[in-house]
Amino acid sequence: MKQLLTFIKKEFHHILRDKRSMLVLLGLPIVQLLIFGFAITTETRNCNIAILDNSKDGATQNIITRIESSTYFDIDRTLSSNDQIEIAFKTGRIKLAIVFQPNFQNDLLHTNKTQMQIITDASDPNQANTLANYVSAIVMDYQQELNQNKDFPYTINTEIRMLYNPQLKGEYSSVPGVMGMILLLISAMMTSISIVKEKELGTMEVLLVSPMKPSIVILSKVIPYFIVSLINVITILLISDFVFGIPIQGSFILLSLITIIYIVCSLALGILISTVTSSQQAAMIISLMGLMLPVVMLSGYAFPISSMPMILQIISNIVPAKWYIIMIKDVMIKGIGLFEIWQELLIIIGMTTFFLIISIKRFKVRLQ
Repeated sequence: MKQLLTFIKKEFHHILRDKRSMLVLLGLPIVQLLIFGFAITTETRNCNIAILDNSKDGATQNIITRIESSTYFDIDRTLSSNDQIEIAFKTGRIKLAIVFQPNFQNDLLHTNKTQMQIITDASDPNQANTLANYVSAIVMDYQQELNQNKDFPYTINTEIRMLYNPQLKGEYSSVPGVMGMILLLISAMMTSISIVKEKELGTMEVLLVSPMKPSIVILSKVIPYFIVSLINVITILLISDFVFGIPIQGSFILLSLITIIYIVCSLALGILISTVTSSQQAAMIISLMGLMLPVVMLSGYAFPISSMPMILQIISNIVPAKWYIIMIKDVMIKGIGLFEIWQELLIIIGMTTFFLIISIKRFKVRLQ
């Protein structure tokens, strides 16, 4: 029994001495609980929408006020013509547009029925369905109030139109998300593990004192995973087209460009991870838990970012996969060009540059 207690004490001593292990053991569960608790929700809140009011009467203003006062929607813009609807969707800011027909209130009072249109961005089919149901419920409540003690009830017909994905295929949302997750994990995790493995075996020092430049050593580590990532991209795109029926609506060249930049960003992140870890196990833990969890939770792939607390919305901005998934959906599904996604592309390029600069500085420090 005394020997058992001695070994238990020794093991606790090793755990307490390793600050990184303590951070993983005690800090990671807290972070996971907070992220899972706040991020995992099927509700959609604070979603930006657009309004096209062709009637501008008391009935439409009443419905608009009810929609705006709900926690689900924020009116981002008011449109003046039907031509502006698709333009508004291509900006990426709005997820839903409401169109009121002319003479909305007049038709309701004189014919007892009228019509409005709900247009949603169905590149995320679950969110599109949820938002359309929210608006329909608000309109139904307004209609029921009007019909109290009425012999001839008023009827407001809501026509729902799903843009970009009329069949509401879930693959339109899952394929871009899977691409963002796979490329980040393979590029970052495998690169970091490959470099750290050389450190553990003691061969990194041998390589660094050889005639080869350190940059050549690092490139020799990342280029194979760059090629593997490209093969994965081609495979995913072929499967999405021929199996799931998701063709590339936009420019294939633009899609390739943003994918290559994202892969380079992921590789740079993998190099950065290798400079702060000294074991393959630590590199794998940081890559899996530190990258996979944010990608799934905070990239908009699985859960709407607009429904999260503000602090998580801010943190999501540092997740490279968020910006890549936005661009992939815009180019691949919506057929959007470079002019509409240049901001997201610059963010990814900025992240890549930052990761490379920090990695180079830390790598030089280790050589001294």
